[in-house]
Amino acid sequence: MKLFKTLILLAGIALCTSSCVTSRKVRYLGDMQKLGEVSIDGKFEAKISPFDELRIFVLPNGDPEEQELIKPFNVYSSGTGNNMSNVRQTMGYLVDVDGNIQFPVFGEVKAAGLTCRALRDTIEYRLKNEGYLSDPLVDVRITNFKVFFLGSNGGKAITIDNERCTFLEALAMSGDLSLYTKRSKIGVVREKEGKMVIHYLDPRSSDIYNDEFFILQQNDIILTENMSYVFFKEWMSNVGVVLTPLTTVASVLAVVIAIKTSLGDGK
Repeated sequence: MKLFKTLILLAGIALCTSSCVTSRKVRYLGDMQKLGEVSIDGKFEAKISPFDELRIFVLPNGDPEEQELIKPFNVYSSGTGNNMSNVRQTMGYLVDVDGNIQFPVFGEVKAAGLTCRALRDTIEYRLKNEGYLSDPLVDVRITNFKVFFLGSNGGKAITIDNERCTFLEALAMSGDLSLYTKRSKIGVVREKEGKMVIHYLDPRSSDIYNDEFFILQQNDIILTENMSYVFFKEWMSNVGVVLTPLTTVASVLAVVIAIKTSLGDGK
């Protein structure tokens, strides 16, 4: 009887642990149902970092004379003619460990720490101010923008095409979180000022919209962990594997004892 009581108790505990996840614990942006809207303090843009790969085009503004003037500032690996629509690919610019790129004619140009828009404005200003082009147009893109997701179910590299990825977008592209992921402690690991730092976000709160880590930087790593009782459930599952044959033996013994007792009473 003691064995049966123990088994019933363990089964009850396992049932409780499997049913304690409520919608409140997993609902994204749960407080927005009351607020309706959230003010965002500023616009977020990714910043260029060392070892990023950049694609930079200097484009013509329609002046036929500038079709020739822009050529020294564009290094093409393919494409023919002067029509920019024919250009399919560039060699690209690798940001070095000091945060600089080697740009045609200008030489070394600081890129790290700037947004693509800021670097574009810098190049456009120099082209115009130093007399190379009268009304230049510059396009700057990061071509190797990736973030990484490491969760209890494995890892995934996520390629971002538009240079802008929010924390919530990355969670969605990773395949979402399981019910048992600890949402109060989702870490974003980032290189910052020569150090690796980890910052925790909670997707259940709208406060993340104004968190500096909400807009992910290239090579950010998202780390998740399961709630503590998930490990208890797994332990219970392993215990169940061991207890199953024991309960079978106990049941057989109980039947044998019951039969013997019945026969003894019959005498």
